[in-house]
Amino acid sequence: MMPAMFWFLLFLVLFLQVCDGFYLPGSYMHTYSNGEPILAKVNSLTSIETELPFSYYSLPYCKPLGGVKKSAENLGELLMGDQIDNSAYRFRMNVNETVFLCITTPLSEHEVKLLKQRTRDLYQVNMILDNLPVMRFANQNGVSIQWTGFPVGYTPSNSNDDFIINHLKFTVLVHEYVGSGVEIIGTGEEGLGVISEADDKKATGYEIVGFEVVPCSIKYDPEVMTKLHMYDNITSVKCPADIDKSQIIREQERISFTYEVEFVKSSTRWPSRWDAYLKMEGARVHWFSILNSLMVIFFLAGIVFVIFLRTVRRDLTRYEELDKEAQAQMNEELSGWKLVVGDVFREPEHSKLFCVMVGDGIQITGMAVVTIIFAAFGFMSPASRGMLLTGMIFLYLFLGIIAGYVAVRMWMTIKGTAEGWKSVSWSVACFFPGIVFVILTTLNFMLWASKSTGAIPISLYFVLLALWFCISVPLTLLGGLFGTRAEPIQYPVRTNQIPREIPARKYPSWLLVLGAGTLPFGTLFIELFFILSSIWLGRFYYVFGFLLIVLLLLVVVCAEVSVVLTYMHLCVEDWRWWWKAFFASGSVALYVFLYSINYLVFDLQSLSGPVSAILYLGYSLIMAIAIMLSTGTIGFLMSFYFVHYLFSSVKID
Repeated sequence: MMPAMFWFLLFLVLFLQVCDGFYLPGSYMHTYSNGEPILAKVNSLTSIETELPFSYYSLPYCKPLGGVKKSAENLGELLMGDQIDNSAYRFRMNVNETVFLCITTPLSEHEVKLLKQRTRDLYQVNMILDNLPVMRFANQNGVSIQWTGFPVGYTPSNSNDDFIINHLKFTVLVHEYVGSGVEIIGTGEEGLGVISEADDKKATGYEIVGFEVVPCSIKYDPEVMTKLHMYDNITSVKCPADIDKSQIIREQERISFTYEVEFVKSSTRWPSRWDAYLKMEGARVHWFSILNSLMVIFFLAGIVFVIFLRTVRRDLTRYEELDKEAQAQMNEELSGWKLVVGDVFREPEHSKLFCVMVGDGIQITGMAVVTIIFAAFGFMSPASRGMLLTGMIFLYLFLGIIAGYVAVRMWMTIKGTAEGWKSVSWSVACFFPGIVFVILTTLNFMLWASKSTGAIPISLYFVLLALWFCISVPLTLLGGLFGTRAEPIQYPVRTNQIPREIPARKYPSWLLVLGAGTLPFGTLFIELFFILSSIWLGRFYYVFGFLLIVLLLLVVVCAEVSVVLTYMHLCVEDWRWWWKAFFASGSVALYVFLYSINYLVFDLQSLSGPVSAILYLGYSLIMAIAIMLSTGTIGFLMSFYFVHYLFSSVKID
């Protein structure tokens, strides 16, 4: 067992080390010809201060001539609060120019208040060109830091005034594409170009491989700017160093918006254009996390090895070598796990809830494993916004059939009959989704009150309810039906009618169970930091190869911890091991939630307002419950197999 696991992990680490990373892009390659228009889009305004997204056009920005049009969004984008609209920013391939966009009407009191609030809350404008988010570079303490988006405005340290960003210097990196034997007839922002065969011709075009911005605040003369029309060319300007020449935010001010664009040829090819966004930082930290987890695994594996080969095997061998009279005499002198042979498979308290939680745990674990495997092999690129969340939701829905099967078969094993399987299946389909639905609805009312784009629209609520009751519930019931037709697991020993008294202990057994969760937590807390940073600090998380290894190590640690704790409880004649085996590994969720609170207090110090904090804690609670169900199920199933194997080796008359 151990050598096989060791060689498997060694092979996996070496394989991931030598393989080059790749991903399947989430969009088609667009090739543009010289002078061809390229339209930029805008996403919701976001802030790490509040975590409440707002629409780009909630501020007095320039609107496109044809009006604002929303882009088609998938389920994941809608749930994440993305609102992608068209914008007034228009570029022409390989045409360097400085352009006037528009001038606002005199700012009202409400607009000034809103602009100041968004500036003070560090809101970022998120712009997209050819599916690439705009990137800017900032220097902090002599270190160049990469950010996506640019700020709405800024407040100088030596001033109480706020200034708006109204001039943008774009740099578009392009790679020249040369294709032999084809002729490009036309391309567009939304789809793949039409290509026809052409003899002895070489088609050339340009791919967009980078999108960078330098934001500025410039005060213009309103009388001069009002004479201009949208997209009129103006003379190039430099970002002023003096705040007196910057555009202040105050009532009756008319703000002029301009931009300039420069196209720069790059050697970066289109398939590698996301590499700049997905630079993996802290690789050594990830490897340290994995090595730390391996040490925990080998330590626990040593304990399991001792339990099996020395204690259990030795006792079983002695027991089997005795004749019946000697066995009877030995039974009177026995102590430990052998004394609970008539109670070890006694029905646990709240057996229906137990079966439901195991079923939901199987569903969540399956969703997590399949999602991370697909993401690790590049099928869920960040170029496809929302695909990760959309994929997780649909995987969870369709895995309901396995959840129903496992829960009902466990129910039949415990009860000995299929009676009540429909109730169990319904509970499996509604338990975890119901908890998530209640929490999200509560948070959604707060988002609606804040007029945030992060609020789930009513129409999307009906879509989610339809997916829940039209796909998840029927599939779970179908799985439960299959479970009734499967043979229940046969216990190797009979259960006594009268339960055995459990000896008194000096300390509660639940303390040991809760303490056991620290070991699985030790395998994932470093990766948890990177995941929380990607969610709440707006960073891309794409080291799914590391996450897959950590997930596999977590499964092994949960199984080992639960087996060791179960054996310890049986040795002190405590036969109520079902729930304790579940929570021995499931208690890691408590530490995950406590770590989330620690992250909120010490790493998200900028998070402002009770609404933002409640949102954070609500989403963290959902994550902790999912982890509890998943890890608890892994631990219980391994413990059940261990106990079944242990007592099937004992001869009972």
